[in-house]
Amino acid sequence: MPAETFTVTTDRRRTILDLTDTVAELLREMDVDAGLICISVPHCTCCLYVNENEAGLLEDTLLLLDNIGGRGNWRHDRIDNNADAHLCASLVGNSVTLPVRAGRLELGTWQRVMLVELDGPRTRRVTITAIGAA
Repeated sequence: MPAETFTVTTDRRRTILDLTDTVAELLREMDVDAGLICISVPHCTCCLYVNENEAGLLEDTLLLLDNIGGRGNWRHDRIDNNADAHLCASLVGNSVTLPVRAGRLELGTWQRVMLVELDGPRTRRVTITAIGAA
């Protein structure tokens, strides 16, 4: 089962990065023709999702997360003041699984693989695991 890991560095507390091109390039190197690819992050304060990379939508996504689980009177804040990041990450999730067809990510026209940093700036590790046939 082929797997690759790469890192990304964020420069703000909350930001969204498009990982699609990096994921697609690593997938090509894995020599998987058909199957599934799982992209995951082993962190509790960032998350992954698939959607359009459009500036207004990125701002709206961060605003939505702030409205749902923004800073508040969270009990975890007594430890390290980042409960909002943990809560938002748990709502979105730490992985996405996508089909691979003809050696390429099968995404819709506007779909992109996006990482949401919720407690940066930080360096994040991203793992890609492919299951399929060459």
